[in-house]
Amino acid sequence: MTNYANVDVWIQNASVPGEEGSRDILIGGGKVLAILNDAEKPAASDVNGDALKVYDAQGKLATPGLIDMHVHLREPGFEHKETIESGARSAAQGGFTTIACMPNTKPVTDNPETVKLVLDKAKEANLVNVLPYAAITKNEQGQELTDFEALKAAGAIGFTDDGVGVQNAQMMKDAMTRAAAIDMPVIAHCEDDSLVKGLYVSEGSFSKKHGIKGIPNESEAIHVGRDVLLAEATGAHYHVCHVSTEQSVRLIRLAKSVGVRVTAEICPHHLVLSDEDIPGMDTNWKMNPPLRTPRDVAACIEALEDGTIDIIVTDHAPHSAEEKAKGMELAPFGIVGFETAFPLLYTEFVKTGRWTLDFLVRRMTQDPARVFGLESGKLEVGAVADIAIIDLELEQAVDPETFATKGRNTPFTGRKLSGWPVMTLVAGRAVYGADLAQPVNA
Repeated sequence: MTNYANVDVWIQNASVPGEEGSRDILIGGGKVLAILNDAEKPAASDVNGDALKVYDAQGKLATPGLIDMHVHLREPGFEHKETIESGARSAAQGGFTTIACMPNTKPVTDNPETVKLVLDKAKEANLVNVLPYAAITKNEQGQELTDFEALKAAGAIGFTDDGVGVQNAQMMKDAMTRAAAIDMPVIAHCEDDSLVKGLYVSEGSFSKKHGIKGIPNESEAIHVGRDVLLAEATGAHYHVCHVSTEQSVRLIRLAKSVGVRVTAEICPHHLVLSDEDIPGMDTNWKMNPPLRTPRDVAACIEALEDGTIDIIVTDHAPHSAEEKAKGMELAPFGIVGFETAFPLLYTEFVKTGRWTLDFLVRRMTQDPARVFGLESGKLEVGAVADIAIIDLELEQAVDPETFATKGRNTPFTGRKLSGWPVMTLVAGRAVYGADLAQPVNA
């Protein structure tokens, strides 16, 4: 029998996507040392390590830690909505081990000092991996490019003015040219301001029923079409935020077919909800992009399945109860998403048989790592031990009061879901739910 020295964590009796039978995962020094099947499982006397922790997963699923490349942590400037610490804790509760935060903070993350502040706060929180984006333009005002080179050196992983679209085509082309020169992605919030000003729901059945002028699909697709042409001209890696329309899907599919370097993401709520589901003037259903028509939802699901859309993100966007109480017209856009993302999609698509479990896990782990060139997203020997343990049998109703995020703004309250994360490890260290995973030897 092999002697496994220097093991810190021993996860026993886990199931792994795509594999028959249970697996034991041995972790040491923050990395996966071995993944063993039933026939290979060592005796306790063969596993040695200082302060060894043993967790019995009892057949629960072990996956690579989930990756979310589009989140809002609100700090600096909006700590009443969220902090980097509370957001990271919420991410861990949702099974996420790596998250990428948007720069629409106050001040905007448009300078190296603010990038450093975000990284320092994340290090202080010591929970999940936090990757900061930097703004494309100063103060996200679309008038002057930021210092891309300095921001990359400070630790930014890409450039985006998320929250607003870059309205000027020459500005966006210049941004892509600069980003391509230093091999950095441009991540675009696609929205033509001239078509959305003062509007707050999509153009569809809900807007017609309530006599409200709606946000048209082309407000998103116009920017997608413009930007894929600019990406083709500059050679930049262009990534489309929160795709929500059938027109955008068509344009991205065409761009990919002719070799444009374009990738795209989608949120769980745009896969499971349409404007026909909105129950009334409830601001927990107000988000940007807004919920679209059932036709758009069907097109987006198909696009995720065929690879036109590459990855799933949450667009986690916490707001205070007071802000969301201002009514549909005045309340801010956005819903929280960390804690509900996996169970929502598992329940809606895997339990119903439309997707395999492996497909869902891949779109939330391997694929975001591939798109953004990350080392994470793998559960294999030698990989960093970022791992989520998920109880696929656990069914419970969504209760915002149990969330770790400061935000309670979700349209899914009361919805019964299965597949809840119960433990999250970052570099082998439990950052959520060690008690729920029933440690055998703490």
